[in-house]
Amino acid sequence: MAQKLETLAAALTNTLGDKVVSLVNRLDEITLTVAASDWLAVARLLRDTAALRFEQCIDISGIDYSHYKDGEWDGARFAAVCHLLSVSNNQRLRVRVFAVDDDFPVIDSVVDVWPGANWFEREAFDLFGIVFSGHPDLRRILTDYGFVGHPFRKDFPLSGYVEMRYDPEQQRVVYQPVTIEPREITPRIIREETYGG
Repeated sequence: MAQKLETLAAALTNTLGDKVVSLVNRLDEITLTVAASDWLAVARLLRDTAALRFEQCIDISGIDYSHYKDGEWDGARFAAVCHLLSVSNNQRLRVRVFAVDDDFPVIDSVVDVWPGANWFEREAFDLFGIVFSGHPDLRRILTDYGFVGHPFRKDFPLSGYVEMRYDPEQQRVVYQPVTIEPREITPRIIREETYGG
């Protein structure tokens, strides 16, 4: 296994050259980090280079690094992480791409490279607010069209911003500010006088 990963790391370094921001081999997996400006070109190289041939995009997910592990993250806040599979070479690869702007995260879409990335990018847009430039139909996929915000961002409030309910008088669904009262749950302890005696 280690030899196979070393061969893959060498092929990635030879093919991508200075487009590699970092290449980490940890826990029998390789994580490749590339710049957002190089992502589309790198995706095509990963698919088309004979030594790599990553034909399938298994998943793309967004990540909010604003509070990472035990401390503050020192770097770009949003990233898209793409998991690729080479059926031809029986290899997997994780690629991480950081969005440059934390206020308006934009990363190139790879739907033209891997058509299966379509819904994955829509999900990352919906839940994290990462805009995939060049996506053919970038709209919400899991939340309602009137939903405010992106619920997987770490600064999104636990109770949300608005709630929806059916109004029988108007005979339609209405949106209103959240009316959930935060409550404190304190466990109740019951002690019997004869317990343990």
